[in-house]
Amino acid sequence: MTRRRVAILGSTGSIGTQALDVVARFPERFEVVGLAAGRNRALLEQQATTFQPRVATTAADGPDGLMQVAIASGADVVLAATDGAVAFDAVFAAVERGIDVAVANKELVVAAGELLVAAAARGGARLLPVDSEHSAIFQSLLGEAPASVEGIVLTASGGPFRQASGAEIAAATLERALAHPTWRMGTKNTIDSATLMNKGLEVIEAARLFELPGERVHVAVHPQSIAHGFVLFRDGSVKGQLAAPDMRLPIGFALAFPDRLPAAPGGVSADVLQALGGRCDAADLRYDFERPDLTRFPALGLAYRALARGGIAPAALSAANEVAVGAFVEGRIGFAGIPRIIEAVMEALPARELSLAAVRDADREARRRAAGLVEEKGMSC
Repeated sequence: MTRRRVAILGSTGSIGTQALDVVARFPERFEVVGLAAGRNRALLEQQATTFQPRVATTAADGPDGLMQVAIASGADVVLAATDGAVAFDAVFAAVERGIDVAVANKELVVAAGELLVAAAARGGARLLPVDSEHSAIFQSLLGEAPASVEGIVLTASGGPFRQASGAEIAAATLERALAHPTWRMGTKNTIDSATLMNKGLEVIEAARLFELPGERVHVAVHPQSIAHGFVLFRDGSVKGQLAAPDMRLPIGFALAFPDRLPAAPGGVSADVLQALGGRCDAADLRYDFERPDLTRFPALGLAYRALARGGIAPAALSAANEVAVGAFVEGRIGFAGIPRIIEAVMEALPARELSLAAVRDADREARRRAAGLVEEKGMSC
């Protein structure tokens, strides 16, 4: 078996470290050829010692370091697992050269998804979704004609505030916002789950990856986090994917595609068997689905609004959210200030047609305006 050569942008983050867990289980299938980390040099050195990549870089190496890992390492597939816009150039360079990209960077597809899909098509590269919801849709669409699709449904856990009142959400502490009931994620993604902005970004991402208008991308709150997504077909059929809430599953599917990796020792998890109706008490077979409440979670509505506006609006939404979340984590604004700052930035930026230059400009300007609002309003947000 020829080993697939893997490069990871963001190797010391949550997705990157879980991807290396997957790779380590299958040394006969994968070879790590490139690792790009942020500022955690100590962990990168440990990873480099273990996996012996051809190229290893940190944030100190700047954009050239990411580019080296993405295109000079000889990778067959690049896992894009950084936050924000830092890896845009490297990812575009990879797909333009026909290198497959496993996409775990929401901001990349949100801000420049239309451009990225077009660049991948020109270069003959595949974009392989890593988010559990997009992986579910991707898997459910395999072998299906695009014209047969009526719409798709992304599921959301509801985060730590699913049953909280609006007043409780507004007064949320960082500790409570980080207490995700289901998933193990990094700080930024966990806060996004608490606001439901993660689902808003995923709606935009799904619209780009699967080339659907926003009104055909739906969200259902599913606190058990077993059913990850559904495809609705024109004949009334529904196809979905169920799996335990473990990011290593969609990561492994993307890295090994079109193959499926064997389950971890111990076999298929009890959660999945329960979801499928096997080996469990019938009384335990309960899976809930609810409509998201846009009054308590306005960030999701802002994402739909940005998708409808198109152009640079999604890029502005994503950049302003990143700044606002950072300010909340640092204790400079309250939890309710996150969507307020995002909305103010979106309303302030003029519309522009989509181009990579326009996306970069919108990202910078949205960050500048969001930072200014944080300084101006502070905890009064």
